Amino acid sequence: MGRLSTHVLDTVSGGPAADVAVELYRLTADGGRTLVTTRRTNADGRTDTPLLAGDDFLPGTYELVFHIGAHFRATGAPVADPPFLDVVPLRVTLIEGHYHVPLLCSPWSYSTYRGS
Repeated sequence: MGRLSTHVLDTVSGGPAADVAVELYRLTADGGRTLVTTRRTNADGRTDTPLLAGDDFLPGTYELVFHIGAHFRATGAPVADPPFLDVVPLRVTLIEGHYHVPLLCSPWSYSTYRGS
């Protein structure tokens, strides 16, 4: 059994990014995608439950979509109009095990890695 979790960190404030909408899509071989779940990050920048776990975890390619532009507008961070980064999509291939995908972001940049 596998599990997919995430954590969003705001590098402008130096802390967790709360109330960020995160969508998870499963990608199909023909280029389509199916919405699996939509969550919001809590005060710690994490979702309250994993995005995928147990029987819902199926090997394949997924796309996490982070709506960070709304977070930065809500916090009063300096955001261009239109924002340079508004929605950040990340594609990951899951096989088995625990996948943790942190997103470190600002209105101008982001980075990610496979965490533990």
